[in-house]
Formats: sequence, C-alpha cells, structure tokens
Amino acid sequence: MTFKQQIYETVKRIPRGTVATYGQIALMSGNRGAARAVGNALHVNPEPYVIPCHRVVNASGRLAPDFAFGGADEQKRLLEEEGVKVDGNTVDLEKYQWRGKS
Repeated sequence: MTFKQQIYETVKRIPRGTVATYGQIALMSGNRGAARAVGNALHVNPEPYVIPCHRVVNASGRLAPDFAFGGADEQKRLLEEEGVKVDGNTVDLEKYQWRGKS
C-alpha cells in the first residue's frame, strides 16, 4: 500500500463528530513528519464522500482555507452537520480531536 493509500485508509477511520490533525494522520499512516504530504493527498482526494477529508484540520484546530471541496465554509458546514462546533474557523481540539490508535 502506498503512503497516499495509507493516508486515505486512516482518514476513513475518523469517526463522525470528531477531527484529526494533518500531523496525527501522518503519524498514524506511518510517516511522522509528513503532515504536508497528508494535506497534498487530501487536496486530491479521489472520493471525498467516502474519505472524509473535511474531518482533518491543522495542529491548532484551524480549518483548511483552501478546502478542495467547496472551501472553508463547506468544511465548516460538514463538520457542524456532524455536531462539531466550529468557532470562526477553528475547532476545539481538546473537545473534538479523535483519540484513535495508530
């Protein structure tokens, strides 16, 4: 399995109503320092309705300003639809971060 495929499989495991960070996905996908590669892979997500890339935020909980599937407003809408409160363009990681195992 390629690193990109591993990223997609990891993102599929993020439960509704939670978020993960790019760095967290990189670590869980087997490449600790590859947060930027995670962002690049999610930007070209081949199945955005199957691979929930809207659940991935930066290390501070900020939404992606260039969310590839409708912009930050759409990412916010999708998260709020799942019960994640977004304050401005930021998610409270203490409350909503997925604590899944790698």
